[in-house]
Amino acid sequence: MKKFTFKSLSLATALLLGSGFALQAQAEDNAALIKQGEYLSRLGDCMACHSVAGKPAYAGGLAIESNLGTIYSTNITPDKQHGIGNYTEQQFSDAVRKGVLPDGSRLYPAMPYPDYAKISDEDMHALYVYFMQGVQPSAEQPPETSLSFPFSQRWGMRFWNWAFADNKPFQPIGGASEQVNRGAYIVESLGHCGSCHTPRGIGMNEKALDSSDSQFLAGGSLNNWDVPSLRGLPRWSEAEIVDYLQSGRNDKASVGGEMKSVIEHSSSHMTDADLQAIAAYLKFLGGNPPLQAYNQQAQQATEAKLTAAKNLTEGERLYLDNCGACHYVTGKGAPRAFPELDQATIVNAKDPTGLIHTILVGAQQPSTAKTPSTLAMPGFGARLSDDEVAKLATFVRQGWSNTASAVTADQVAEVRKSLKK
Repeated sequence: MKKFTFKSLSLATALLLGSGFALQAQAEDNAALIKQGEYLSRLGDCMACHSVAGKPAYAGGLAIESNLGTIYSTNITPDKQHGIGNYTEQQFSDAVRKGVLPDGSRLYPAMPYPDYAKISDEDMHALYVYFMQGVQPSAEQPPETSLSFPFSQRWGMRFWNWAFADNKPFQPIGGASEQVNRGAYIVESLGHCGSCHTPRGIGMNEKALDSSDSQFLAGGSLNNWDVPSLRGLPRWSEAEIVDYLQSGRNDKASVGGEMKSVIEHSSSHMTDADLQAIAAYLKFLGGNPPLQAYNQQAQQATEAKLTAAKNLTEGERLYLDNCGACHYVTGKGAPRAFPELDQATIVNAKDPTGLIHTILVGAQQPSTAKTPSTLAMPGFGARLSDDEVAKLATFVRQGWSNTASAVTADQVAEVRKSLKK
């Protein structure tokens, strides 16, 4: 019989301790991967599209309006029956980066896989670990997307992908700084900023997918709202870009429309370094359409007339009665509280839908870690007629330095009608 000695006991103890340390190190590495994946999911804004208020996170069911019809987001929790719990890492990657599900069916590009194609392998692995191990499974069954023919034929997406998608990995910009390239990676891949801020082609495709094309981030249209160009942002400093993305407001503007959700679920959770990288990249791009010239004489004339409050047009009177207390006779509002109207993008947009919508239903700033307080603009749809809203909007679009086209009562009626759908 072999004698058990203190020497062999020490060896056994060492082996057990070594095994324990290895397991602890593995657990720590896994926890770090989950944390990294959670942050990356914020960069990718997954929460905004795959979550509905009152339902479990990532359980899907959000109704996404598109030109094809209503598309419902899917359950991406690790539930094995209703979610993605049975996906291998390769299947997860194919769904995210190529829009192809394990059964071979194709996703609609409401899922921005043409942009997500640029996500690195390292980041994709962290995302997979997070969604499989860091997200609570949910058995929620979201409504099925059912579009009319021919859009219901998902197999047709194979040809759309061939024509418009690009599976090339992210390409750093030669000669650009490390900070600019970090911003480029976030914006062009996980941030999928181009899915809203790049013009769409005849196939509803993004006309450009990276900064090598001047159409990238040059502005577009989303549900009839004009979406501004992000190239250069000449009216904003880098600090103002960071401030806006962190809190939904800066000294010149306040968030509205679809961007509110982006601020709330994504950019307000980003690190200062990543936000500064995004700002540096957007400034690096340049090429923004020329700024409308600031007309100081016209601005002063509007301010003087509103101050005197004599011989007012109906639009001017409506402005003083409903808007002047917050946006002032100067049209400059209050920094980080009430946005500027003079030269504002939403005010001067070619399509006035965004401005009309805001006048009718109001707006509310998101609550973020940096700025937890919220400020709300009331809607005036219940007390102003279509004709009154049109005259108010026309004054705002043509007062001070603004030179946008007039708004008609018919345009207001169309927007009001869309609110009831």
